[in-house]
Amino acid sequence: IDASDARVLGESYDRLRAACDIVVVEGAGSPAEINLRAGDIANMGFARAANVPVVLIGDIDRGGVIASLVGTRAVIDPDDAVMIRGFLINKFRGDPTLFEDGYREIETRSGWPGFGVIPWLRAASRLPSEDAVILERPADPREGRKLIACPILPRISNFDDLDPLKLEPGVELVMVPPGRPIPAEAAIVILPGSKATIADLAALRSEGWDIDIKAHHRRGGLIVGLCGGYQMLGRRIADPLGIEGAPAEVEGLGLLDVETTLSPAKTLRRVHGEALGAAIEGYEMHMGKTVGPGTAHPFAVLKDGKPDGAINREGNVIGSYLHGLFASPDLRHALLSRIDVAGGG
Repeated sequence: IDASDARVLGESYDRLRAACDIVVVEGAGSPAEINLRAGDIANMGFARAANVPVVLIGDIDRGGVIASLVGTRAVIDPDDAVMIRGFLINKFRGDPTLFEDGYREIETRSGWPGFGVIPWLRAASRLPSEDAVILERPADPREGRKLIACPILPRISNFDDLDPLKLEPGVELVMVPPGRPIPAEAAIVILPGSKATIADLAALRSEGWDIDIKAHHRRGGLIVGLCGGYQMLGRRIADPLGIEGAPAEVEGLGLLDVETTLSPAKTLRRVHGEALGAAIEGYEMHMGKTVGPGTAHPFAVLKDGKPDGAINREGNVIGSYLHGLFASPDLRHALLSRIDVAGGG
């Protein structure tokens, strides 16, 4: 990172410290990636700059936790090691007394005290993941099910929106990783939310997924864009203030007659309403405003009377700012009935 990035990060942290009694800083990746240490912004680089004490967490479910923690102590900079106050062992299955010798070995070899062993919590295992790496596990579509395909964008967000579709017996949700085309046999293509819409739209084009999506559209296939995905389906996305990076204006996929302008104001609220003839509830969480002739045909009408999203005249391109939609059985049934699948159980 450069000095300006570090300054912005420091200012953000200072604002949080001023507003909150406790700030928990979560790292990303590993503190032992010493080849990336010079530009580190997510682990020890931040801890050192902000003087934040660190607890190192080892995931025993992945295996090799002793080598991982002791190896971290062996390779990191001594000044980084001083910031680490101790370690935790996470996701332990079975009898923790069987790990006592290993636990003591970590303490002895690393010099860090252990703060405990956290058992495998079944309820926690059902929580949505925040790390998109889980999406790249290969899918094995089952015969007789219709495919729903979702490209894995580099900055994908809110992908747990799709989890209820995994439970529907008539469809198979396939997350499409970079380097692979969107399956031509897909009945629905979903464009997910994004932390940086313009950058992810560029990534989508670089993968050739825009070609796949437009081919899917020409075949009459159903396309659903959620939040950032909705913005991508429009004719234009403008970021005049540089909310996501350098100020920019780009063409969208042009499948909905709408345009989006990003702005600092963030919409965040729970909503109830009706869409596709079904009662819905969810939440809005987005930056920017989408306008245009396409919004005259909204996807949803909320209880406060406000419209949301857009549907094209043919009814096969849908855009919405609402998250959590697919948790509604009636909405799932209404959507899947468009591809001749009974759903909503």
